[in-house]
Amino acid sequence: MAEIKIAAETRTEFGKGAARRIRRENKVPAVLYGHGSDPLHVTLPGHELQLALRASNVLLSIDVDGTNELAIPKAVQRDAIKGFLEHVDLLLVKRGEKVTVEVPVHSEGELAAGSNLLEHVLNTITVEAEATHIPSSFTVSVAGLDAGAQVLAKDIPLPAGTTLAVDGETVVLQVLAAQAEEPAAEAAGDEAAAEA
Repeated sequence: MAEIKIAAETRTEFGKGAARRIRRENKVPAVLYGHGSDPLHVTLPGHELQLALRASNVLLSIDVDGTNELAIPKAVQRDAIKGFLEHVDLLLVKRGEKVTVEVPVHSEGELAAGSNLLEHVLNTITVEAEATHIPSSFTVSVAGLDAGAQVLAKDIPLPAGTTLAVDGETVVLQVLAAQAEEPAAEAAGDEAAAEA
C-alpha cells in the first residue's frame, strides 16, 4: 500500500456557508482526529483527494502547518447525485500502530456448474493490520465450487501481520443452486385452472 502525499490548509471558518465556499474552490473540508488530540479542521485539494480515495484504505501523508501526519479515511461524505466529495473524516495513525479496517473481498474463477449462483454474503471483511501495511483487497478463488459450498472468513488467506477482527466461522461467499423455472405454458395453464 502506497502513501499518498497531500498538502492541507488549516481552516478557521465553519458551517454550511464556509463549506460551500471551500467546495466552490474545488477543495474539501476535512477533520483530522485521533490519539487523544483535539480535532484539527483542514481543507484538502479536491481532485487529489478524489484520486487518492479510489483505493480502499489508502494511507494519506498529510502536510499541515509544517508537520506531517499519517491518516486513513474513516468517513467519506459524497453528494448523493453528483458524487463529489462533501466532507472527509480522517483518523490519525502512527507507523507500527494496529488499526481495524474493512477490506473489500473479490472473487475469481468459474463455479463447477454454470447454472449455480455465487452470493457475496459480505463485500468486505474486518481485519486488524499495521497502519502502513493495510491490504487493499482480498481475492478468493471460487473455481470448481459447487452448490452448497461456502467460503468462511478463516478460509481467506491473510498477509503476514494481518488478523481477522470477525469470527472465523463468518460466511463470506456461498454458492447457491439455481432455481428451476417452470415452463411458461405450464404456468399459464395453472393460472387458468385457478380462475375456473
